[in-house]
Parts: sequence; C-alpha cells; structure tokens
Amino acid sequence: MSRRLLRLIPPPARFAPPLRALPQPLLHWGTERLIDHVLAGPLAAGALDDLAGRRLGVEVTDLELRWVVAIGKRRVAVLGPDTVAESTVRGHVTDLLLLASRLEDADTLFFQRRLQLTGDTELGLAVRNLLDQLPWETIPLGLRIVLNRGAQLARAARAAYHGEAGEATST
Repeated sequence: MSRRLLRLIPPPARFAPPLRALPQPLLHWGTERLIDHVLAGPLAAGALDDLAGRRLGVEVTDLELRWVVAIGKRRVAVLGPDTVAESTVRGHVTDLLLLASRLEDADTLFFQRRLQLTGDTELGLAVRNLLDQLPWETIPLGLRIVLNRGAQLARAARAAYHGEAGEATST
C-alpha cells in the first residue's frame, strides 16, 4: 500500500471517543469471548490453573481502554476498569497488536519502552511466558490472519504517519 494511502488512516487516538461511547459491559463481554476463544485449549487443559485468583490489567493507552482479566480455574473473566490489577501491561494499540500477532517479541517491545509492565512483574512475566508457549496453530486461523494483517497495516500506517521509511511500503 502506498505511503499516501497509509497516511489517510487516522491515528488510533482518533478512535478513542467512539469506543468510549460503546457500553462498557458490551466491550467487556466481547473481550471475554475473544479471550475464551483464544485460550480454550490451555484453559481446558488447566494450563492457567496456577494463576487462578490473579488479576492482570491491559491498558491500550492511545485508545483509552483498560481491562482487568481475572484468571480462574478453567475460565477467565473481564472485570470493570475500576478493579485493581496486580500487574498491568500498557502500550499503544499498534504495539499490542504486534505483540499479539507475534510480529514483534515482548522483550523487544519492553526494552524499547513501547510496552510497560507495572505492578507484580513476576505475574506479568508468568503470563507472558505462558502465552509465548501457546502454539500459534492453536489460535483459530481467522483470528491469526486478522491479527497478522491488522498488525502489519497498523505498523505501516504508523510509519507513514510519522514519515518513517521502509515499513510503510512493505505491506
């Protein structure tokens, strides 16, 4: 896609107001369904049972979104934004997409300070290691495609918007 077309894609922060207009229960329900779908195998196998009772926060800073994911035995629940998280991962939507799509690894994003981990870092690292061990093939194909293409587009649009060379024309 050309740099000119990519520059027409608005920065993610412009999507924050419409997202804030959506009912929080609807956002939490959708997020919970997505997590359940992605982690169905590991949850059923008890891979997250050691983390039962723990709460991990996720903040998408440029979209002004925040979730707290409570890990239970064989299930997860998305709690309200007022819930206190033991550990929180925070970053821009593009960087979180790059992490989720496995186009960039967590260490790179953390060392470049594009993602932050606050609170109980041991919990954050345990969840990260667990997700890193999750075989990519166990994630539904449609979701893998959406994550990969969405992350590539977001990275290219960010590069075009900031006038960076190279990545804007690679998608």
